[in-house]
Amino acid sequence: MRIFTDLAELKAAKGEHLGYTDWREISQERVNLFADATDDHQWIHVDADRAKEGPFGGTIAHGYLSLALVPSFMQELFRVEGIRMAVNYGLNKVRFPRPVPVGSRVRAGAEIVDVKGTPAGTLANLRVTIEVEGADRPSCIAETLSLFVRED
Repeated sequence: MRIFTDLAELKAAKGEHLGYTDWREISQERVNLFADATDDHQWIHVDADRAKEGPFGGTIAHGYLSLALVPSFMQELFRVEGIRMAVNYGLNKVRFPRPVPVGSRVRAGAEIVDVKGTPAGTLANLRVTIEVEGADRPSCIAETLSLFVRED
C-alpha cells in the first residue's frame, strides 16, 4: 500500500502507478447478492444452466459489480493521511472491455492521472484497471474522481 503523508505528496505523485491489489474470487454467491441488491437478475448473471448455452459459456459478473469493487480496491492500494475525509466524487469514463466469468479471480491496479485543488478540496483522478487472472484484456477501466478534504 502506498501511503501519502499529505495532499501535496499525493499531487506530486501525478503519473505514478500505485501497484496492484490481491486477487479476489468472483463467486456465484457474490453475483447473486449483487443481483438481489440491484434488481438486475438477467440470466447471463444468475441462471447457470441457461448461461452454459449462452455467449460466454457460463454466468458472468455484472459490469457494475466490478465497478462497485473499486472503493475497496482503492483502500488496498493507497491512503492519504492528514485529511478529514475522502468522498467518491464520480467518474469520468468507464468501459467494460471483457466479461468476468463467475469463478474467476480479479485484481485492480491504479494510476494517478491528475490531482488538483478545488474550492471543495483536492480532487484526484485515478485510472483503475480491473483485470481477470489469465485474460489478455482488462475487464473494467474506470477513471474515478475522489475528493479529499483536509483536517483544517
